[in-house]
Amino acid sequence: MAVDHYENFPVASILLPAHLRPAVKAIYAFARSADDIADEGDAKPAQRLAALTAYERQLDKIEAGATLTDPMFQTLADVIHQYRLPLTPFRDLLSAFKQDVVTKRYQDFDSLLDYCRRSANPVGLLMLHLYKAATPENVRDSDTICSSLQLINFWQDVAIDWEKERIYLPAEDLQRFSVSEQDIAGATNNQAWRALMQFEINRARAMMLAAAPLARRLPGRIGWELRMVVQGGLRILERLEQSEGDVFRHRPKLGKTDWCVILWRAIVM
Repeated sequence: MAVDHYENFPVASILLPAHLRPAVKAIYAFARSADDIADEGDAKPAQRLAALTAYERQLDKIEAGATLTDPMFQTLADVIHQYRLPLTPFRDLLSAFKQDVVTKRYQDFDSLLDYCRRSANPVGLLMLHLYKAATPENVRDSDTICSSLQLINFWQDVAIDWEKERIYLPAEDLQRFSVSEQDIAGATNNQAWRALMQFEINRARAMMLAAAPLARRLPGRIGWELRMVVQGGLRILERLEQSEGDVFRHRPKLGKTDWCVILWRAIVM
C-alpha cells in the first residue's frame, strides 16, 4: 500500500460512516500488524515467516468457527462474520507479506502486478464488501486503482526501498532504459533514469484513469472517499514529473495546496 502502513485505509476519514469504523479499524489492525512482522525490527526471515504462518492459522480458525484467544483475531472474526467478508483477501495479504520477506527483485511487470494483486487489491475488495458494492465491474476497477496506488508508492519510494535492499522497478524496464542497480545506489538522476521514471509514471497514470469511473459510479461517502484517493494518486504522479523523477532528493509530499487541488478535482471529476 502507500507510503507508511496502509495509509489508504480510511480509518480516520470523515467520509467513513461511523457504523463502519470499527470494522475498518479491525481490518487495519490485522494488515498493519502483519506488515510490521514482515518489515519492521531485526527478526530473521525464518522468524518473520513463522509469525506470518501463525496468522494464517488464526484465519483457519476463523473459517472453522474455532475458539480464538487473541483479542485482535476475536474482533476480526466478529467483523468477518457480521459483514460476511471473504477470507481470501486476508490470505492474499499474508501471502504478499511473506513474499516481501524473501523476494527483493521483480523480473517483469506481470510478476510485479501479481504482487500488487495480493498486497494492495484486497484492501479495495474488502471496502467494497463493507459497502455492499462488490459487483464484478466494481471489483475489476477497484483492483486496477489499488494496483496503480501500489505502483505509485513504489515509484516515490525507490530510495527508501533501496535501503531495505528492495527494487520494485521491474528488471526488464531497468534493462530497457539502460539503468543499473548501481545507478539507484548512486542516486543517479540522468537522462536514462528520467526516461525510465516517465515510462513508469505514464503506466501508473493510465491504469488510474482507466478505472477512475468507479469513483463516479459508487454513491455517497465511498464514492467521495475514492475520488479523493484517485486524485491524490494522480497528484503524486504530477509531483514526480515536476521533480523529473528525482525521488532520491525530492520524494513527493502533498501539502495544503495539493489537498486543495485534490479536493477541487474530486468535486469536478
